[in-house]
Amino acid sequence: MPDDAVDPRAGDEERVVESALRPHSLADFIGQPKVARQLDLVLEGAKRRGRPPDHVLLSGPPGLGKTSLALIIGSELGTSVKITSGPAIERSGDLAAMLSNLSPGDVLFIDEIHRIARPAEELLYMAMEDFRVDVVVGKGPGATAIPLEINPFTLVGATTRAGLLTGPLRDRFGFVGQMEFYETADLERVLARSADLLGVELTADGSAEIAGRSRGTPRIANRLLRRVRDYAEVRADGRVTLEVARAALALYDVDDLGLDRLDRSVLEALVSRFGGGPVGVATLAVAVGEEPHTVEEVCEPFLVRAGLLARTPRGRVATEAAFRHLGHPVPRGGLPLSGGTADPPSDGASSQTLFDA
Repeated sequence: MPDDAVDPRAGDEERVVESALRPHSLADFIGQPKVARQLDLVLEGAKRRGRPPDHVLLSGPPGLGKTSLALIIGSELGTSVKITSGPAIERSGDLAAMLSNLSPGDVLFIDEIHRIARPAEELLYMAMEDFRVDVVVGKGPGATAIPLEINPFTLVGATTRAGLLTGPLRDRFGFVGQMEFYETADLERVLARSADLLGVELTADGSAEIAGRSRGTPRIANRLLRRVRDYAEVRADGRVTLEVARAALALYDVDDLGLDRLDRSVLEALVSRFGGGPVGVATLAVAVGEEPHTVEEVCEPFLVRAGLLARTPRGRVATEAAFRHLGHPVPRGGLPLSGGTADPPSDGASSQTLFDA
């Protein structure tokens, strides 16, 4: 399990816990109504034709249900789901062996598909279009490509970085679903279902309190529910009420906006040490004692979405909402939009590189 309660990524142990809470049909899947309706049409049409559905690409931030939807696709089709990830496929031979072992109509789920190795990706093109792969035997001038027919299958790819997918790979998906952050009402429904499965007595106001701090992400909502449940069982009567939820989340350093210790450290450094910015992400990461990619991938997406932090060509800038949330007075004359402590660019760096730094 990730150290931070509101980290949208899942550890290996947490994936085991999540498997018990996953829905098994589209009817049980909560949220993402547009994607669910579109996917239902794709699957129903394929079942009526007696053919595998088009390949499916699910895109969106972590923790929104991409893996759950992939498993639901297999369940709705009545077929097996083989699961792997892009980083695990290092050679084209690994992918060829996996494809050759698929039964007719099986679903192959590749998580983080944008990280698949280029040779394996090129092999995947032919497999997705013609259900055939060419296995190269030998090396050098004597190498021979042996065509290998594979059973028709459906590829379900999931990505948190759709922009990193190559055009040829993206074009081979017949259906692309963009996952969105959840509304609080949908998260309350997710929590009610999870509480029932976990045997937790959850009141309506307790559910609303947890949902409001879950950053629009079901994975975070379920994680907070389990931690609040522990608090309720050890220090209360086992019921998750508003008071119990507030006390438990305060213990785990999750405030009323869903910010944790690291989020507040980043904002506090930006506001107190750098006067609101702008400051480069590497400098900001050093100030809070974290790696730059942790600040960029774990903290920034939500801080930007919550309107607490902004990206500028010169670096990160705290907004007025950040000053108010931390209890600091907003500087007179407004916030700086230039100058500051940006990371020094490398030779030839473009303005876009500065924006992404």
